[in-house]
Amino acid sequence: MQTSTDGTRKPHMVSPGTIALERDSYGATALADTFDRSIHAGIARLTAGLDPAAIAAAYADWVSHLAASPGQQLRLVEKFASKLLRFYDYLVRSAYGTRRAAACIEPLPQDHRFRAAAWQRWPYNLIHQSFLLQQQWWHNAMTGNRGVTRHHEQVVSFATRQWLDMFCPANFAPTNPEVVDRTLGEAGFNLVRGMDHLIDDALDAVGHVPSASALEVGRDIAATRGKVIYRNRLMELIRYSPVTGVARPEPVLVVPAWIMKYYILDLSPRNSLVRYLVGRGYTVFMISWKNPGPEDRDLSLDDYRVLGIRAALDVIGELIPAARVHAAGYCLGGTLLAIAAAAMARDGDDRLASATFLAAQTDFTDAGELTLFIDESQVAFLEDLMWEQGFLDAGKMAGAFQLLRSNDLVWSRLVREYLLGERETPDDLMTWNADATRMPYRMHADYLRKLFLDNDLAEGRYEVDGKPISLGDVRLPLFVVGTERDHVAPWPSVYKLHIQTDSDLTFVLASGGHNVGIVAPPDDQPGQHYRAGCRLPGGRYLDAETWRRSSPVVSGSWWPRWIEWLDAHSGEPRSFSDNTSTALCDAPGEYVLTR
Repeated sequence: MQTSTDGTRKPHMVSPGTIALERDSYGATALADTFDRSIHAGIARLTAGLDPAAIAAAYADWVSHLAASPGQQLRLVEKFASKLLRFYDYLVRSAYGTRRAAACIEPLPQDHRFRAAAWQRWPYNLIHQSFLLQQQWWHNAMTGNRGVTRHHEQVVSFATRQWLDMFCPANFAPTNPEVVDRTLGEAGFNLVRGMDHLIDDALDAVGHVPSASALEVGRDIAATRGKVIYRNRLMELIRYSPVTGVARPEPVLVVPAWIMKYYILDLSPRNSLVRYLVGRGYTVFMISWKNPGPEDRDLSLDDYRVLGIRAALDVIGELIPAARVHAAGYCLGGTLLAIAAAAMARDGDDRLASATFLAAQTDFTDAGELTLFIDESQVAFLEDLMWEQGFLDAGKMAGAFQLLRSNDLVWSRLVREYLLGERETPDDLMTWNADATRMPYRMHADYLRKLFLDNDLAEGRYEVDGKPISLGDVRLPLFVVGTERDHVAPWPSVYKLHIQTDSDLTFVLASGGHNVGIVAPPDDQPGQHYRAGCRLPGGRYLDAETWRRSSPVVSGSWWPRWIEWLDAHSGEPRSFSDNTSTALCDAPGEYVLTR
């Protein structure tokens, strides 16, 4: 089924056949569609937005092909017997050996659950080794089955891993030696503190009241001095003037994602990219997106382009006439910037001086584990949920991201806070991460269907003002940043912009993940590094892995490298006017405070 702009379903086009089509009445169709969507929305609220039908279809594909593959079944039986013998050998060596027996299986490098020395003590060594062997066997069972589609294999592997992670022995007090030792050592007071933490979190979830220790937006974070100079129904535009006395003639327009608040790029002073830019002579304009409500249900992805980027460029043009703008987009904001830049190139609009893409994808064929939640069934299911609410609430999107790293972001946190009784003092990034936003129904449906599901932007079908756009029309200097451990926008996917455009393109691969890799101030953090390379127009293409192997590692932050690049594409610094008489209010404005 396809979805029209008014939200009703249209059947896919089919070849003419011998069966006459029966046209239902509009009223009957609308009533049936409304009833079905209401049922789907109710189910979605119970399943955190995951479609049971999509998961069931994936398991059915796996079961049916495994049932028809006796050779694969024998292979799995052999693997089970082999693991059982390995475990028995380890059990004997652990019971009778004079020294600690070598493990029969080691956790993956990114698995920190069993690193404590207490896990090597009997019987916890047997418990965690047994679990790791089971986990490995289930991975073998879920993968490598001939005939199962790649997407279904990924879904069943992911879903099975979630169940195994849920029942990991580290998650339960009696089978976690760290919790047992802490409970005995503190006479149970760790569990009392954990109960206090649980009550606080429950009250926060119900009342959406931040804890007293949380950092304050506008005081501790998002605190760079600036003025809100423009506001419409979708965004506020904040101006930050340079603190250097002179300014480059080309300002920087920052387009953040609207999945979270803009101040990921203006955290505490030490971690603020905005503060870093104004300290090096750049006037910065920041879009602060509104946190939408049900009344914004019909805002489309193109409305974000028009009311966001285009409106911001219009305002900047009035304040700084004839100035060309360095535009920088982060995550989904970068995808929107790519759409806007392609449309401007098609229409002969030359107001952009350059474009910077920070962890932003323009081709969604290999968009990482988020594609687990993207197929026709799942998208239609989410559309029905958003159709009823008018938006996708913050918890659904945050939950999807947490599931991708459930060991670190869900279960380990629950053990640490509720069983060990520990709680980290919120830092700037943690405070931002908890300040999630909603997304309008129509916009998010456009995003999921046109970009993720159909990949229209990369394949030249995405339309702006009724005409398709092509990233190949973009001839701007481009600065593109991917991060090594990004599970939201994997860097090889970000790298695909090399294929889509023939512009002068500088690519940076930074250490860290989707957030920490971008918020990477030059403060000598241990292990901070990046790779960088430039491809000139007409230059030959290198695939992502070849590029990575051939690019030397540079210690430190990539931020200075970006400033050097901006300087090379900017005019000489000069005096500037900082007239704030028409400002609406001080930064960070009003929209960022809406929860």
